[in-house]
Amino acid sequence: MTRIKEDIIRDVMTKITLDRKYAKNLVESILSIIKNTLHSGEEVMISGFGYFKVRHKKPRVGRNPKTKVTYEISERVVVTFYPSKVFRKELNPGKAE
Repeated sequence: MTRIKEDIIRDVMTKITLDRKYAKNLVESILSIIKNTLHSGEEVMISGFGYFKVRHKKPRVGRNPKTKVTYEISERVVVTFYPSKVFRKELNPGKAE
């Protein structure tokens, strides 16, 4: 199941008993801060959760495996998420790091 922003807003509403307007503003503000920080080239680290990092990918040659046609994949910027050790342990209980 994919969680959408409205699900997160609803969870914030019920968890900390805010009305929908304030919960939506809270979620929107947090996401906006994360996006603006990443846009400026900085990393975002959330303790116990992980960090987001902006990476620049160089242009490269790709190939369609079905038709074998090659084409150039342009240079681009991507956001990568790295989970913290605490979060990885929660996702994989009983496994050694």
